[in-house]
Amino acid sequence: MAKIDYIKLSKVRNDGTAELIVRLYITKTFRPQFRSGLFIDPKRFISLDETDRCRNYRIDIPREGKHNSMEVKNLKEVETKFATYLKRLQKICDVTGEKHKDELTTDWINNALRLINKTNTNIEDIRYQMIVGLIEQERKEVEEKEEAERIAANKYSFFDLMTEYRNNTKKLVNGKREGDKSEVWKRNFDVLVRALHRYEMFIRRTDKGFTLDIDTIDHETLEDIESYLRNEHSLLEEYPDVFAKFPVTIATKRRSTKPRGNNTIVALFRKLRAFFHWLNERGITANDPFRGFEGTTTERYGTPYYITLEERNAIADFDLSARPALEAQRDIFIFQCCIGCRVSDLLRLTNENVINKIVENNVERFVEYIPTKTKGTRPKVVSVPLNDRAAEILNKWHGIAPGGKLLPFISAQKYNYAIKEIFTQCGITRLVTTLDRVTGQEVQRPINEVASSHMARRCFVGNIYKQVKDPNLIAPMSGHSEGSRAFARYREIDDELKMEIVKLIE
Repeated sequence: MAKIDYIKLSKVRNDGTAELIVRLYITKTFRPQFRSGLFIDPKRFISLDETDRCRNYRIDIPREGKHNSMEVKNLKEVETKFATYLKRLQKICDVTGEKHKDELTTDWINNALRLINKTNTNIEDIRYQMIVGLIEQERKEVEEKEEAERIAANKYSFFDLMTEYRNNTKKLVNGKREGDKSEVWKRNFDVLVRALHRYEMFIRRTDKGFTLDIDTIDHETLEDIESYLRNEHSLLEEYPDVFAKFPVTIATKRRSTKPRGNNTIVALFRKLRAFFHWLNERGITANDPFRGFEGTTTERYGTPYYITLEERNAIADFDLSARPALEAQRDIFIFQCCIGCRVSDLLRLTNENVINKIVENNVERFVEYIPTKTKGTRPKVVSVPLNDRAAEILNKWHGIAPGGKLLPFISAQKYNYAIKEIFTQCGITRLVTTLDRVTGQEVQRPINEVASSHMARRCFVGNIYKQVKDPNLIAPMSGHSEGSRAFARYREIDDELKMEIVKLIE
């Protein structure tokens, strides 16, 4: 499965050597590059393809004499280690890609390689389950070490308290703490925990004794954390050796080194602020580093944009019969436009979610589900009647989708890729104004480039709102809580609606 795309040398260091670098070809869209940690005099690396980036190479090892025995020894060692390095990389990719392609990321490969190098596992013994076992073993070792350190210090560490908060805090409902936090919230909180773990370990590269402590974190620490979160993408490239040492349990899962957007950082800081509020409420610490803090505090959202009903219908009626796989995802997108659910709920729907109800003496079909986002609080059943277009799509795919699924769903990520392609094929390419997630500046982009599953949800909410103009009628079908502030991000007060409002005071 994995092939060598090319091998090249890094820039020459001060000592006259360069690092061997390899890029693998795994799929058309996934060609990760790896730094081997092996260095060689550039004149000793011979490209058999006679290019700077080659697939075939050899190490030029001179005849050994009295004055070059150390060089010969080092070159032989590099030759052996690099050949083993390439074989291990390819074997990791092959055994993972057989049945677990979704897990095949740069981070997975690097972590697997690190653990295999650590245990010096033979090439023929590398298996997917063996890699999983090594990861699990390291996780247990890390937890046991942290627990031992906590007991030795006779106090809960910063991260112990974060775990306590994550597992036991309740959601605020009508001014009262009740109901567990949702699994989505917990997963997002885990992102913060891992990022702070990495921050702590990164600072230790220059300050060996540094530890995050609830009693000593101040404005300066918060500003430093914010700077780290904004620049982690560049630090990953600048200090690869530091990040390569991170345990699997806290390693970044990003496929590429992209900067975090302002809203992402604001959301992480909001969780950190809530954590300190919880500590203060329980008297665990009197320290409140957020008191008077003037760092990033406000999220910014652009004007909501969504497709019109005319555009939705144009997509629905476009002939995609020549591309049946894309046609299937188009039908799923249109169905989502008709029921307005989140993609996480859409992918879970089965035939059992379709309910028949008697409405005005007629049998009508509804889709009913409990939104994942609110399961841990006050779970409410969302019930959405199926219009003719949605019912037609269900009839078309009834009994065809595997595993009792309502429709032939694929992964959320591939679904988003397909939506962009669908818009392009259907000629829905008008310009929309969006906010750049990193700079916060308004930019204009073709709608097909920014289309995603979330646009189907905005299409549902925005177009219904133009008709009924009452969020309390729409929220029970969209899964928003009553009075939700997020609801405003799904509809736009357009010129037509403004005209109708002004006419009310003629």
